[in-house]
Amino acid sequence: MKRIQFLLVMVAFTTFVFGFALKRNGPNIGTRIGNKAPEMVYKTPDGKDLSLSQVNKGKMVLIDFWASWCGPCRMENPTVVRAYQKFKDARFNDGSDGFTVFSVSLDRDPEKWKQAITQDGLEWPNHVSDLMSWKSAAAAQYGINSIPANYLIDQNGVILATGLRGPALEAELSKHQKK
Repeated sequence: MKRIQFLLVMVAFTTFVFGFALKRNGPNIGTRIGNKAPEMVYKTPDGKDLSLSQVNKGKMVLIDFWASWCGPCRMENPTVVRAYQKFKDARFNDGSDGFTVFSVSLDRDPEKWKQAITQDGLEWPNHVSDLMSWKSAAAAQYGINSIPANYLIDQNGVILATGLRGPALEAELSKHQKK
């Protein structure tokens, strides 16, 4: 009987300590809603390193996976541009001050990538790629197996929504916008 009581006390204690440790460390890192988006650092079109955490400081961010050779991506780009223009100076309920896009390209050809940014008017400054196409480390890290794909994160990097295409992007941003 004492052995069972001892085991129960140990299980309760372990559960308490483990639960406390999880609460102290914040949300899990992952790609599900409620997770903290995994960090990534890749090269910009001009060869400089740019990290998601640099872009995410105090802003709502759309992590947008796309490529110049992807027809559906190119068709979706005007929607992302409109959302950027509409919400870039907005204030959000979580305290985020502004909205931006962190474009992650699955291109291989740097010239085609740069040309698509210009042609589609992707005016935000946050464009990155490792120029590895489907072998991209970012695609693997985020489990991307088709594009376009995206993740909306708050100022703390927590994923609020995924797969926002067409009017769903503006609707989701409006839902979080301070009234």
